[in-house]
Amino acid sequence: MTVPPWGRIAVGTPEPVFEPRPPGPYAFDHPDTACDGWSTDRFALRLASVRGSGHRYYGRPRQDAARATAHPGTGSVVFAVADGVSSAAEAEYGATEACRAAVERLLHLLEAGPGPLDLASVVTHAAERLRELARWRLQSADPAPAEVAGLYATTLVAGAVRPGPEGARVELCRVGDSGAWLLDRAEGGYLPLFTAKNAPEAVVVSQTVSPLPRVPDQLEQLTAQLAAPDLLLVGTDGFGDPLGDGDGQVGAHFTRALATPPPPLGFGHLLDFSRETFDDDRTLLAVWPEAGPR
Repeated sequence: MTVPPWGRIAVGTPEPVFEPRPPGPYAFDHPDTACDGWSTDRFALRLASVRGSGHRYYGRPRQDAARATAHPGTGSVVFAVADGVSSAAEAEYGATEACRAAVERLLHLLEAGPGPLDLASVVTHAAERLRELARWRLQSADPAPAEVAGLYATTLVAGAVRPGPEGARVELCRVGDSGAWLLDRAEGGYLPLFTAKNAPEAVVVSQTVSPLPRVPDQLEQLTAQLAAPDLLLVGTDGFGDPLGDGDGQVGAHFTRALATPPPPLGFGHLLDFSRETFDDDRTLLAVWPEAGPR
């Protein structure tokens, strides 16, 4: 059988082939697939967000989101990745607004001068944006936390890659179960930067998520160095679950393809692989610690 040039890449046993349903008349701000890619003098960035097969089949919108930009004054790359919680009525809007608010706050912090980023304020700002959205949506001056979550609950990973005299430094925070990894392009190993959602030996897989608008008392945050041959990956569990510990076919699929920055459309095609049982929305952001070809 001839595979179309842009047909989905099968990794292991693929999913059934079908034509996606439209996501609804009011989901036009959340297209099936979004991708972006560019380079600065120090870094190359690619990101993509694709609607999972479950949402394509049932005609639901993509509930993941991602935003990224470069800060000219510091040469930093700033980003946010979010996964709207499926039980929230308008999760796609929650994910989008959380990313926008996080990137806005990170840019403001970089403008304020050197020093560690106040990542707790990034999360607080994103949570407040969701409350503002709920006030408008419900026409209520003070919606209850449960009402905000019922509309816009979302995970969030946000941060920046900042150049420095000792190399690039990653500063990250997260709320919920999205993840981040360092991929060793030379050896092919994936180092998780946050605690895995479920331990490999777990008998029962937990689906519990504690998302925004709740702001945790102890925010998960970290710093790490980023130098070749590593690259930074930030993704939702639609990417992290099939990746697992990175030793399987999905890990090999990305290790081969991410040795150098692919074209943005190629990056989106790479992320939209087909593998049975993994039908969630997928979002992935990658930062290489070197500029792409000019």
